[in-house]
Amino acid sequence: MAQAASKTCEICVSAPGSQYCLDCEQCYCENCKSLHKRQKLSTNHQFQHASELIPEGKSRCSQHKEELNLMCNTCNVPVCTSCVTGNHNGHKFSKLVDVIDQLRGENKNQIRVKTNEANQNITKIEDSLKSFDNDVQSVMKAITDQSNNIKRMVDKSVSKMIALVKEQSTKEKDKLMKILSAAKSTLVAGQNLDRRRLDLDKARPDETMVQQINKMKEEISKLDIDSLPQFPKISFESKAVTEDDIRQLIGSYTLSVCSPVKEKEYPQHGFLYRCADCGKECIQPKHSKEYR
Repeated sequence: MAQAASKTCEICVSAPGSQYCLDCEQCYCENCKSLHKRQKLSTNHQFQHASELIPEGKSRCSQHKEELNLMCNTCNVPVCTSCVTGNHNGHKFSKLVDVIDQLRGENKNQIRVKTNEANQNITKIEDSLKSFDNDVQSVMKAITDQSNNIKRMVDKSVSKMIALVKEQSTKEKDKLMKILSAAKSTLVAGQNLDRRRLDLDKARPDETMVQQINKMKEEISKLDIDSLPQFPKISFESKAVTEDDIRQLIGSYTLSVCSPVKEKEYPQHGFLYRCADCGKECIQPKHSKEYR
């Protein structure tokens, strides 16, 4: 496209190029324009004054050859001022720059909300892991201390119980590690989107900018922040030492597992639950106590 600042006819290269052919994208003087219009192949070419050219780098309407500076809210497409009284007559409009600013702001806020929530979840999970590890160690120590008093009678039972505690606690810890990994992945995805958002903020607005921002908006909406499960707990309850039941001499422990969390409510059906272990989902009636 010829620059608006060009003042020399690109045909005769002598007279001022005051007229711009929209079809040939060249500047013409008045005489060359007249000759150009007389030619059979170019008799229907459209001209406008060179001073009215849209600056280089800005998009223009394919129909009216004017700058795309509005957004048709009805059709969700960029339009020029002539489109307002043409194919988009009666529609609702906004300034294109305002729409872009709004979309940028929405994406920025959504990314901030989700990355903040991901950070908070990571902190809670990590704190729970530390606390759970401490509780596991405390339980194993309590079991060991209790067993020392009756070592000769209960060595075998103690070994079995500690092995069971380790096995079950490891499973629960593995569940938390999976949840932690997913939360970190969500955070990384959010940070990547934020970097892309910053790149878009630096880019010059054009007709593709809205599409790119809307595409990012869709990606942000797909950035799910999983609800946290009920974190596992473990404790040990000692019992009086007797010779009647060696198994009971050691005591017992309780371990609360990562339980399913309520994801959504369906007014006509109940609640959607997702198992934090296998990911299986099911809908339970509102008054059901199966997952409570």
